[in-house]
Amino acid sequence: MPATYTLDTVISSIDDLEKAGVYVATSPLQQKANEVRANRVNWQSYLQGQMISQEDYLVITKLDNATPELRAQLLREKPYQCAKTFVNLMGHISKDQTVQYTLTMIDDILQEDKSRVEIFREYSHKNKESVWSPFLNMLNRPDPFIVNQTSRILAKLACWSKDFMEGSDLHYYLTWLKDQMRIANNEYLQTVARCLQMMLRIEEYRHAFVKVDGISTLVTVLAGKISFQIQYQLTFCLWVMTFNTNLCDKVSKYNVIPILADILSESVKEKVTRIILATFRNLLEKPSERETSTDNALAMVQCKVLKQLQLLEGRKFDDSDIEEDIEFLNETLQASVQDLSSFDEYTTELKSGRLEWSPVHKSEKFWRENAVRLNEKNYEMLKILIKLLETNRDPLILSVAAHDIGEYVRHYPRGKHIIEQLGGKQLVMQHLSHEDPNVRYEALLAVQKLMVHNWEYLGKQLESSNPKPDQKEQPVKG
Repeated sequence: MPATYTLDTVISSIDDLEKAGVYVATSPLQQKANEVRANRVNWQSYLQGQMISQEDYLVITKLDNATPELRAQLLREKPYQCAKTFVNLMGHISKDQTVQYTLTMIDDILQEDKSRVEIFREYSHKNKESVWSPFLNMLNRPDPFIVNQTSRILAKLACWSKDFMEGSDLHYYLTWLKDQMRIANNEYLQTVARCLQMMLRIEEYRHAFVKVDGISTLVTVLAGKISFQIQYQLTFCLWVMTFNTNLCDKVSKYNVIPILADILSESVKEKVTRIILATFRNLLEKPSERETSTDNALAMVQCKVLKQLQLLEGRKFDDSDIEEDIEFLNETLQASVQDLSSFDEYTTELKSGRLEWSPVHKSEKFWRENAVRLNEKNYEMLKILIKLLETNRDPLILSVAAHDIGEYVRHYPRGKHIIEQLGGKQLVMQHLSHEDPNVRYEALLAVQKLMVHNWEYLGKQLESSNPKPDQKEQPVKG
């Protein structure tokens, strides 16, 4: 991949991957497809049982037994009848093994020649039917191979046809893909990711995927324990989306940088390293607002990407373009470090959701100067702190969050009132019984600051409004 990426690069990269046979060699779906091809169907029995017509029998047996050359000739000479036969078989045969075989034949035919998707498109147009419906209906079958082989066919039809999938059909299919990614231990996850890789090459499909909350799903799956192949494929999907300026802005909001930084630190596969670096580069170059690019750069610094870049500089890569990305990221992130203020450092750490005992948390000077800034943007930083207390399970993060709330209250006069309004006081008190002693300790200190500050503030208010009569008259001793 060249240093300056284009959408043409994306398309050629996907196509090169398929041509190289990487997908075929590693996909459980393709391994199963090889077994399906070996179990030939007795079409004669279906004809004798009057489950298929004589016409469909003649077409399917010719297609099934023909050499690639004769099959291509038949598809050229009788495209309408071939499409009709396949649609009829899909609609009228219930036996899983036969449906598996039929779908595998369709997929093989399309894989041999992309232009054959038009056979199905033209058939549906002539019959004033939806080209998508026969296949979308198959996604409801209980057999996992059937639904995933169908999904693979749908991706080909949607990406290679002159007519794009749209409306409710597109929404249904993308939602189906998204839901499949969330299935625990899905053996066909690689196929789902592959279909998504194909779909997201089309700009209209990228925007539609965002509307079904697809980015969130990608990030969630990437955060889990998955193979390097799935890491590559799903990061590839994010990378494709970062080519659109407005979509790049959306990707930036999903806290993807910490997750990709973790994968980068653990990855030993060059293609995973390459695609993450390429995604990071887009997240710095493509956003519409300079502020977003700056935030992304600071997030990378916070997630110790600079350290990873230093380690990568010592490695040898087959792809020379990786070196260009490393150099670009290094220069950009080093410049960000030089401009980094203590408050920038704090907000970047907080937005990453990965709190640790970095120096700013324990700095009296920092809190004295910056406590009030936690009120900015409608208390954005405070809300993040409180959300971490509510949802996070990491004792370190909970300890730091409780500490910071206490420091905010101690240094900002109206802090207690604001924390109470945002629901933070109750959460801090809940952690007084946390199983981790460090969390209990920091929660206790925070509660004390909440209470002590209240007394000090109340006392000062009473003194200013109702001075004691004998205060001024009291003689100064000594």
